[in-house]
Amino acid sequence: MTNRKPYRISSITEIHRLMGLPKPHHPLISIVDLKGLKNDTGIEAVVFDLYVISMKRGCDGLHYGQQKYDFDEGLMAFMAPGQILRGEASGVPPDLEGWMLFVHPDFLWNTSLAVKIKRFDYFGYATSEALFLSDKEEIVINDLVKNIKTEYHSNMDRFSQDIIISNLETLLQYAERFYQRQFITRKITNHHVLNQVEEILTSYFKNEALLSKGLPSVQYFAEALNLSAKYLSSLLKQLTGQTMQQIIHEKLIEKAKEKLSTTQMSVSEIAYQLGFEHPQSFNKLFKSKTKQSPLDFRQSFN
Repeated sequence: MTNRKPYRISSITEIHRLMGLPKPHHPLISIVDLKGLKNDTGIEAVVFDLYVISMKRGCDGLHYGQQKYDFDEGLMAFMAPGQILRGEASGVPPDLEGWMLFVHPDFLWNTSLAVKIKRFDYFGYATSEALFLSDKEEIVINDLVKNIKTEYHSNMDRFSQDIIISNLETLLQYAERFYQRQFITRKITNHHVLNQVEEILTSYFKNEALLSKGLPSVQYFAEALNLSAKYLSSLLKQLTGQTMQQIIHEKLIEKAKEKLSTTQMSVSEIAYQLGFEHPQSFNKLFKSKTKQSPLDFRQSFN
């Protein structure tokens, strides 16, 4: 019988105990080799109070990958403290290879990375939005991990933390670069997302949902597309140069122009129909986007 309630892990020592590993070399950081690792704990979901960075191959038993897995590529994922990792209670897939790097937030204390790590949006992506690495990219990442592993297994001295932090920060910067590459190279999937965004937005405005719900949020689209809000925002920014909010506003202005040029409705009535409680807010947004007031735009058609 399995435990379906997420199991909370707050320390490196607890991870090693659950995985049947020797005690960690350091209480705040650890690297675990996944090849041959056994996991028969029966735990299906885990909440880590740690940062978790992983590189995996042959992980079809885990819920990673927004689309069908590319088995010839390394699969990389990032988790911030408080996120849930779901897997299979039956254990680790037999062909699983790779590593998991666990970092307790206290290890970053009083270092430059303590603040910088919060700027990497991919720690906020869902685990279903993994990073697929090319062979060359995987070599880059694994070389940095080897450096971290060397320091981890050596006798810790006053230089160890700085060296590990330096390699970790470089790894995260490369991951940022590789995610930007992924947004570009996975054109079919990503442009399908763009088409879906357009369809959802058009339907939202067509059904006059603005009257009852106001402007849709980024979270609204993310939930409809089964993506995390941060992943969707990053994807759209890379593909279109615009944020989700800018895309929504663009559609709003398009709709406003249509009403101003084809109906006799007052500006206040149009503002209300477009989800604005106060016409002044609509006027301000319209002018910021078009360099004209709604009335000036209407008069240009008369």
